[in-house]
Amino acid sequence: MSAQNTNWDGVPVNMRRITKFTGAGVVLFIILIVVLILALSSTVNIAGDEVGIVQKKLLGRKLPSGRIIAVNGENGIQADMLMPGWHFWKFPWMYKIDKKKDIQIKDGMVALVTAKDGKSLPSDTVYAPEWEDPDKMVDAKYFLTEGNGYKGPQLTVLKPGNYKLNTSLFDVKMVPVLNVKVGQVAVVKSNVGSRAETDDRLVPVGSRGVWNKAQGEGKYFYNTEAYEVTLIDIRQNKVSYTAEMEQGERAIGQPNKPIDVRSQDGFTFPVDVRITYQVEPENAPRAVAMIGGDELILDKVVTPRVRAVFRNNAEKVKALDYVKSRTVQQDQSLEMLRADLAKYGIKVLDVSIGAVGDEASLGTLLKTLTDREIALQEQLTFEEQQRAAEKEKALMRTVQEAEEEKRLATAAYGVKVADEDKKKIIINAEAEAEQVKLVAEAKAKAYEMISEVVGPQNAALLEIMKLVATDNIQITPDVMVSGGGSTAEALMGTMLKGMLDKQGKVKK
Repeated sequence: MSAQNTNWDGVPVNMRRITKFTGAGVVLFIILIVVLILALSSTVNIAGDEVGIVQKKLLGRKLPSGRIIAVNGENGIQADMLMPGWHFWKFPWMYKIDKKKDIQIKDGMVALVTAKDGKSLPSDTVYAPEWEDPDKMVDAKYFLTEGNGYKGPQLTVLKPGNYKLNTSLFDVKMVPVLNVKVGQVAVVKSNVGSRAETDDRLVPVGSRGVWNKAQGEGKYFYNTEAYEVTLIDIRQNKVSYTAEMEQGERAIGQPNKPIDVRSQDGFTFPVDVRITYQVEPENAPRAVAMIGGDELILDKVVTPRVRAVFRNNAEKVKALDYVKSRTVQQDQSLEMLRADLAKYGIKVLDVSIGAVGDEASLGTLLKTLTDREIALQEQLTFEEQQRAAEKEKALMRTVQEAEEEKRLATAAYGVKVADEDKKKIIINAEAEAEQVKLVAEAKAKAYEMISEVVGPQNAALLEIMKLVATDNIQITPDVMVSGGGSTAEALMGTMLKGMLDKQGKVKK
């Protein structure tokens, strides 16, 4: 080996070069390995349904006093979060990354939000003012900078959906959405808003206090801690103060029982009472402001007032009078309860009394009342029979009088008829006599005239001949058997005999 290819120490130059390059490669490889290790150890992957909460440990300034979230790179929890994806150079010695699941708000729920950092709330306020855009509220950096967000409970709620939330700044609480069903209204007591000056217990909608207008059927995304809501049933409520309940009635205790009352004469007995009442929508705020919810309305006002009214009324009458005047007691109690409960916004629709007393409390009195009622009915029956007999007697008398009047009328009419018949007979007789007289006079005058013409004898003969012709007198045999005498005499005799025979027949 020549001297030109070796160094003083005897190592070949080429070998030395190879060794130098190999050492540099190793160093470079080591550096690459270190860089790779550092890169891998400082890389963070955030899944699609996550966020990364970053806490800076070094190389930052100290947070201002009273702040817990950094917005300008200070040490501590950062307002900015790591969104889904790969993030590099987040060295563990410099940053702590907490992966948090997205906030999922299901249908039928809302999220109440409380901020752990921000400006102090204005005086006389408990909740931060409402945000017009809830998406800006949940942006932690915007909330703490441009948004001037307040620390503490937020009036704004988060509606159903998916939210990437910095849970180091915001606490969330899931509560059911306000659902006002059919037959209900929601009375709102607001803990936020301006204070309204009013002499009433109620305030205008939006003011602090119990709103004077109830919210109707529907779903409302209210902060139910800032707005305390009382649901009121506006349908008719039927309450039974009886031992047995009917379908649809509300109970007033376990077990249900009648109202015990005490009468003026010292008898204590149960009374079955049923009442129907209603809280109308326009009166619901007043009922809530003065009493509370449905159960308090029934337990604290309706039931005590019903018992008081019935007991007070019973003290004014005797037991038997109470039993007999149940309808009066019922109507009187209805009017009193209507007037008494109206000032609470409660409308009484009906009051009814069922059974009054029982065998144990009023058995003797009820028997007395029953006996008295039976006696009264018997007396009424007897009086009715008497009235019927009097009516029958009066009717018979009337019928008899009518018959008598009928007979009298008939007799009077008969007398009148007989009188008329008598007058008729007299008139007929007078007419007939007058006729006979006229005929006789006419005949006499005619005879006189004939006698003057033919002579009296011939006139008589003519009259005889007329009689023979008109009365059909048989003269031939008698004349022929006559013995002596003239023909005229014989004829006269025969005619006289015929006339006498005719008169005899008439007499017979």
